[in-house]
Amino acid sequence: MRPDRARSGDESLRHVAVPYATDEALLSVTVPRVRAALGEGRRVLVITGPANSGLLADALGRDAGRVDHRDASSWYAHPYRTLAALHDYTRDHGTFVIGEPGWEGRSAREVRELIRYESVVNAALRARPAILWCLYDVRKVPADVLDHTQVTHPLLLGPEGEAAGARFVNPHDLVLDTDRAPLPEPRGDAKTFGFTARELKRLRRTVGDYARAAGMDGDLTTSLVLSASEIAANSIEHGAGHGTVTMWVEDGELVCEIAEPGGALHDPLPGYIPPEPGSPRGYGLWISRQLCDLVELRAEGGLLRVRLHLAMGS
Repeated sequence: MRPDRARSGDESLRHVAVPYATDEALLSVTVPRVRAALGEGRRVLVITGPANSGLLADALGRDAGRVDHRDASSWYAHPYRTLAALHDYTRDHGTFVIGEPGWEGRSAREVRELIRYESVVNAALRARPAILWCLYDVRKVPADVLDHTQVTHPLLLGPEGEAAGARFVNPHDLVLDTDRAPLPEPRGDAKTFGFTARELKRLRRTVGDYARAAGMDGDLTTSLVLSASEIAANSIEHGAGHGTVTMWVEDGELVCEIAEPGGALHDPLPGYIPPEPGSPRGYGLWISRQLCDLVELRAEGGLLRVRLHLAMGS
């Protein structure tokens, strides 16, 4: 049974960057805060690697059994599935989450999307009565990632406690490297075909046939077909009513671009925020970000281009 605790009606997300330089420093800040959160009746989740998970469990003793644990390598494998999982976990009142992604070995693209995830959290969970501590081991985390912590976190934990970050950027205003760079042109052997409202079934069949012929795994083909169909349907309903699909294989990925004439980007966070339950719209890009490895959008040259990337195999 959890003790009751007073909850303010205006309690909202507290998203805090927590840098540390030694194992002792890690334990000195996290263990008392976990125990305090448990005493307040909060649900506590710790997401980190095996080494730090073991350190925390040993330091917490019997209290470790009252803490939920997830492995960071699987939890942070796909930033936008991570966002969905965190969105679901924080539905309960009074959650306290300690998270620590592994940054080593990630590609520049993966690092960029994980940094973006840290920013989007502020918008996606802004009304949640949750505390989210993000750990950064300054001995291991790349310097550019450490620099971005002050941009993506409204609060920083220092020697004097939590303090507002002077460099924080609202997630709606965040621009990362390459965000506004033109998309590279498709490969010369790319396949292109048009679609209208009456041709969505043919679109799904053509996308699926291309993916299977290219050697894509069956489940991934299904994900790609669903994503492309959602984006095309959205173009038909809210855009020009027609467009083109271009597909090609590059660097072990199948790339599928849906383009519509005259489209524009009005939402600064398209498909990053989960739709409200019961909402009749807003699912197309959200679903595509969940299913694909990367979704890129550009409004350029009189076209709105949505480019889906999905690895060929697991």
